[in-house]
Amino acid sequence: MTQLFLVSIGPGDPELISPKAINAIEACSDVVAYGLYLELLDKAGQGKTKPGKTHHELPLGQEIERARLALDLAASGKITALISSGDIGIYAMASAVFELLDYQLPGHERNPKWLDVDLEVIPGISAMQANSSSAGALLGHDFCAISLSDLLTPWATIENRVHSAGSGDFVVTFYNPVSKKRNWQLNTARDILLQYRPGTTPTVLGRNLTREGHSLSIITLDQLDASQVDMFTCVSVGNSESRHIINRHSHWVYTPRGYSPRH
Repeated sequence: MTQLFLVSIGPGDPELISPKAINAIEACSDVVAYGLYLELLDKAGQGKTKPGKTHHELPLGQEIERARLALDLAASGKITALISSGDIGIYAMASAVFELLDYQLPGHERNPKWLDVDLEVIPGISAMQANSSSAGALLGHDFCAISLSDLLTPWATIENRVHSAGSGDFVVTFYNPVSKKRNWQLNTARDILLQYRPGTTPTVLGRNLTREGHSLSIITLDQLDASQVDMFTCVSVGNSESRHIINRHSHWVYTPRGYSPRH
């Protein structure tokens, strides 16, 4: 059997890992992951402390190498799991695996055995979902996600997408908002959105979502600044209808679906 599971483990809380994901990991002899993901799995009893499995840990920046290794292991007959936090199909490892297969089909790769591997993609809870639910229901109406990393996508393309999201009045979640070498893109994206929606638009900053040290800030769009954000922060900006409501000590942000009780 040549089996590769592409497994999503959610934003960090072990209780948010689906039973199907746990079953897939338990069925595997080999697990390929970034080190942080193995630490998250430890808390669910499926990480480095789980006996009987071989763990293959590759650092950030070696995503293609992780995908290659997972395909090689599966092609050799080892039931393998490739792990990603959030949803593995959203800004994550699943696309890298399918891209390699896409190159192999016309023979641009030299691994024909990859094409015999059975693949199963197991979905999970994404960062933008966790950010929305932590604050209330920010994704209650049409929304989109945009990565602000221009390492693989030209900034002109990203900028055009932010304009499109603004003109379309989408709730927007920014992935990869800043890094040690990139700190200007988020403020530029903010200024673009301010051309289309009020400065008072609710904005949610969720850091270490559902993990230890989880923090949540609800601010307005005109208060958003890159200095408030790091690579562990998810930034979600409401649309022109999104509302910030306060009930005693509870703060919530939601986007109306359209079922208005107002007459």
